[in-house]
Amino acid sequence: MTAMLPETPLGVALIGTGFMGKCHAMAWNNVATVFGGARPRLEVLCDAVPDRARALAPQFGFARSSEAWQSVMEDPLVDVVSITVPNGLHLPLACAALEAGKHVWLEKPMALTLNEAAQMAASAASRPDLVTMLGYNYLRSPAFQAMRALVEDGALGQLYSFRGVYDEDYAADPDLPWSWRHTLQDGGLGALGDLGCHLVSQMIALMGPVAGLCAQTHIAIPERPSATGMTPVENEDSAMAMLRFASGAQGSFATSRVARGRKCHLAWEIHGSLGSLRFDQEHMNEFWLHRRGEAGFTRHLTGPDQPDFGAFCPAAGHNFGFNEQKVVEARDLLQAIAGGPACGPDFARGHEIETVIHAMARSGGQWIEL
Repeated sequence: MTAMLPETPLGVALIGTGFMGKCHAMAWNNVATVFGGARPRLEVLCDAVPDRARALAPQFGFARSSEAWQSVMEDPLVDVVSITVPNGLHLPLACAALEAGKHVWLEKPMALTLNEAAQMAASAASRPDLVTMLGYNYLRSPAFQAMRALVEDGALGQLYSFRGVYDEDYAADPDLPWSWRHTLQDGGLGALGDLGCHLVSQMIALMGPVAGLCAQTHIAIPERPSATGMTPVENEDSAMAMLRFASGAQGSFATSRVARGRKCHLAWEIHGSLGSLRFDQEHMNEFWLHRRGEAGFTRHLTGPDQPDFGAFCPAAGHNFGFNEQKVVEARDLLQAIAGGPACGPDFARGHEIETVIHAMARSGGQWIEL
């Protein structure tokens, strides 16, 4: 791994200091500790609230702070820009970074609209010398990497079907205040953009391209309290779809942000001619495999025999975590910048993911060919 990482330190800027901003900061601080290579130079922490940026810069390990993202793009010491801002700013910031010659690590969802995603993919295509990566960190868990290898190696035989869900309950309370996340202008899609895109990223990685789908969306809580009274919710609380993959396999998909009791229920099953796999992100350190001739499923725990686990811990069953996935993602980004394999999803694959979820949003119960 070390030989594929940059030999000289890259300068990093992080724009956004929320939940995912902190996650990116932890990844940048730990990637060299875990995987070796040159330790990145954490140059600038940027946030629209100056006091927040100044206060968090030393905690996050950055040399200085800024309140203006435009200055980050002009900074000659910055080689890579991490973008963890609200969805409505993804297009201008990502395109500005590419135009300035910076590599881009952008949190999902990629964009507010499919047109914006196409613009971003085109911008990235115009700069083949630069690496883009979208923050689909669930693709990096040792369990998922091991399961993907099983599928690619033919352990399940011909793939027949995929059944997947991603449910959480963070919006299940009708008293939860209205926010920008409930608007099309600033939030874009709802459960599909926040949760469903993660499921699609795994689904495509395992099953290949989606050829067609039929979907319905639902706004379960049509109004939420705000400072001006009850304000309409504009994007979906849940979505369900039937799918057909280019391989001929069939699929089902469901996602909800109002599923009480669910915290990170990113779960799926694959059925094939030689076996089946099942997984649940709420139990991310295990997966279940059935092979033809066996009586049922066998439980497999994560351990150093699976990709990247051993770089963190030498002992099986000691568990991997959400933030560790992000460190692996940072490693993959640095490897790609150094000329190693491009693990993605890059902006081109991101556009494919956005094509699927936006097709679900506009289907209205009608079949759509992709």
